[in-house]
Amino acid sequence: MSRVGPEFPTSSSPNSLLGQKMRPPLVAARMRLPLVAVVALLAFIPESLTSWEEWWTYDGISGPSFWGLINPQWGLCSKGRRQSPVNIEAEKLLFDPRLRPLHVDKHMISGSLHNTGQSLVLRVNQDSKHHVNISGGPLDYRYQLQEGYIHYGNTDGQGSEHRVNGYQFPAEIQLYGFNAELYHNMSEAQHKSQGIVAISLMLQIRDKPNPELHVLTSSFGQVAYRGQSAPFRHLSVRALLPDTNHYMTYEGSTTHPGCWETTVWIILNKPIYITRQELYALRKLMQGSPETPKAPLGNNARPLQPLHHRTVRTNIDFFREQGKNCPKMYKDHYYRANPWSEDNRSQGRNSGDMP
Repeated sequence: MSRVGPEFPTSSSPNSLLGQKMRPPLVAARMRLPLVAVVALLAFIPESLTSWEEWWTYDGISGPSFWGLINPQWGLCSKGRRQSPVNIEAEKLLFDPRLRPLHVDKHMISGSLHNTGQSLVLRVNQDSKHHVNISGGPLDYRYQLQEGYIHYGNTDGQGSEHRVNGYQFPAEIQLYGFNAELYHNMSEAQHKSQGIVAISLMLQIRDKPNPELHVLTSSFGQVAYRGQSAPFRHLSVRALLPDTNHYMTYEGSTTHPGCWETTVWIILNKPIYITRQELYALRKLMQGSPETPKAPLGNNARPLQPLHHRTVRTNIDFFREQGKNCPKMYKDHYYRANPWSEDNRSQGRNSGDMP
């Protein structure tokens, strides 16, 4: 089922000033008006009458191809040159010996899961005494974890936004933090240089899941419809991360509007695991309300963006000695995403790690 377009406020909505004399842009689209006419109609609606954060989608007239037209402040979505997500190509990775181990605080966090109608969003309580700080790795500053996004597919063959050698994982969790040394909050940091860090966790299917992930998956049934939220408590982000010190990193953007090009991406080189039962519960989430459920929430991945000559660095050393004092770089496919199958798992090979 294709994703259904956004709901605009109606005359009965407390936030609506449209009245009944003006049809919302999506209705115009359904009337098969030319795209130019739809965009023109958008321009005539005062910004104060719309909630840009609520009605963008992942397909159709309000999908990724049109994010830059929906809101003038989102122009980078259409014109940016450092956009995310990207495909990680093994042969183009550059080993950087200056990259340090990534450090994530051990503090447990509490917060809430929200079904926004576009994604399942994790929001961390900011009034906590102990914040989870992210430092090290490619970062020059200390970043404070604030939110996360869960991207997933309605089938196993799609879901993650980033890809590894063209392989798309069933899901991807993206954890965002803001530069707490230079800026006060995410709203300020997203517009500023080195404002945001995003840690990407790829999810693969396995019978034995990540135990810490259960803190989140146990609440999926409470956020089945748009606008619903559910609290979570005592989540250890450190324990959620896979058991690896290896990662890839590049300069990019947020993958949701307004596609801010102030994001340092850190893609960990090993997935975490989710069961089929947990993934099934995730796929039952809907875009709309209980009265109008619309389409499933899944398939919420922005299309791949071109690298435009950006460098993707890694802290895995490709160098091998070839005789005395003659190191060379070998283009081993350290990040080749092995196909997942029960036969491979039973043989102890190709477990879905990268690698």
